[in-house]
Amino acid sequence: MYSYTDFDAAFVATRNRQFRHQVERRISGALTEDEFKPLRLMNGLYLQLHAYMLRVAIPYGTLRSAQMDQLALLAEKWDKGYGHFTTRQNIQYNWPELRDVPDMLDALAEVGMHAIQTSGNTIRNVTADHFAGAAEGEVADPRPVAELLRQWSTDHPEFQFLPRKFKIAVTGCDADRAVIKAHDIGIQVVRQDGRIGYRVLVGGGLGRTPMIGKEIAPFVALPDLLPYVEAVVSVWNLLGRRDNKYKARIKITVHEHGIDEIRALVDRRFQETRAAFGGDALDIFDDIAAQFLPPAFRNAPTDAFDAACDADPTFRAWADTNLSAHRAPGYAIAQISLKAHGETPGDASAEQMRVMADLARTYGHDELRITHEQNVVLPHVHKSDLPAIHKILKAHGLATANIGRISDIIACPGMDYCALATARSIPIAQEIATRFDELKIENDIGELKIKISGCINACGHHHVGHIGILGLDRAGVENYQITLGGDATETAALGERTGPGFPAEGVVPAIERIVETYMAERTGPEETFLQAYRRLGMDPFKTALYGEDAGKKTRAA
Repeated sequence: MYSYTDFDAAFVATRNRQFRHQVERRISGALTEDEFKPLRLMNGLYLQLHAYMLRVAIPYGTLRSAQMDQLALLAEKWDKGYGHFTTRQNIQYNWPELRDVPDMLDALAEVGMHAIQTSGNTIRNVTADHFAGAAEGEVADPRPVAELLRQWSTDHPEFQFLPRKFKIAVTGCDADRAVIKAHDIGIQVVRQDGRIGYRVLVGGGLGRTPMIGKEIAPFVALPDLLPYVEAVVSVWNLLGRRDNKYKARIKITVHEHGIDEIRALVDRRFQETRAAFGGDALDIFDDIAAQFLPPAFRNAPTDAFDAACDADPTFRAWADTNLSAHRAPGYAIAQISLKAHGETPGDASAEQMRVMADLARTYGHDELRITHEQNVVLPHVHKSDLPAIHKILKAHGLATANIGRISDIIACPGMDYCALATARSIPIAQEIATRFDELKIENDIGELKIKISGCINACGHHHVGHIGILGLDRAGVENYQITLGGDATETAALGERTGPGFPAEGVVPAIERIVETYMAERTGPEETFLQAYRRLGMDPFKTALYGEDAGKKTRAA
């Protein structure tokens, strides 16, 4: 894992001192809120419905135990005892006092963390596959590249006032767990003729006008990656629509100009940036990569794991849903669900954060990951330790066995916190999870991913949910549109709207009807909801939601 250099530490300390002075001036009245706003946004501080919110970067979702402990301290000392993990692999604190924020930032700096560029029209936190370095079938660990991009983009003088925010995601596998096709730039590590390189996608994104990213370059060699990405951002920085913030994202630029024209402009600009970079990036990359070597895996029997699976049905259920295959023999990747039925998706208390930090320190090679699905991962766990880990998780409300199930819901903060939201997300997620826990059919349903957004900005990724839910305001009443067939993986797709929306009290019954239709129509338990939808189309689900006439109209159209 990457550790701050003296330069990094000095840079963050200087920024924190500057912001402390800016906060003092705001509190004294020397700065108005309008004057203060761009300054606070550069340091990850938002003004939400009820209070300020501090968004802290967790680069490529990777944490040490000491860093998770410090996040717990922030929650306990300066907030209300919890933090909220987000779809950008960040953590948000929803209730800090403005006067305390500089102290929070100094505390983060003590463990090599900050909140720089987690907001504003700049390049945001670079995200990555949360199984990086552990997954089977990985070409290479994508985190060294993500770190290289983080260093390049932080305080980049040309890219601090972009047309809009800009998001980059990196994966090292064919299996996409980083949603690279829904990012401004998506990068996939690939191998071509024995060489490692990078496939680059551009123009993806959700929000008001969702689009799937397009391939701009099938293979970019490592020495060329930074100058190529810089060329992409430079071209968009010049072409991007500053006259209309809803048309300012690079996806609109690509749509308006076409991928071929954008590629030609980027190639032309790349010739200039390539000459300017020289070979320094390669030396920096080698130094970075040396900090991401795999841990010293141990060779030990897995009898305790096998015995626990045979003897304890609760443990077996958790193992079946929350564990994934690891590249090292005898190891597993363990996901910790932050989606206990009826709780707020993505929230973790200070106590729970410390428990997870201790587990990583004791059993997980001192490493944790945050997923874009708002869960936590122990990426390197020997199977013989899993029974003990599960026992500790269970004692602290962290052993919910529902990864990838209908209650493992992505939900934005919605109108409970966000000033932009037009409807609530959290209560809808809680009600769905509670209802299907009551029905006891989650495992019968199998893989089904619900994603909920409280406004058209789509922070809950509803467009790429197997079932997506978008909350809107209709004449002062919350109304929820439902989409089906979205996909956030390597076969990415945008969901299709079913029809008219539902009032808040009608959402859970609507989801029940969709699920009942799937279970009645599927070829067998092995056919997932997404597979069934792709085979069946919208008709049977529309009929279930709106009646036979609606299904007939769909077929006629």
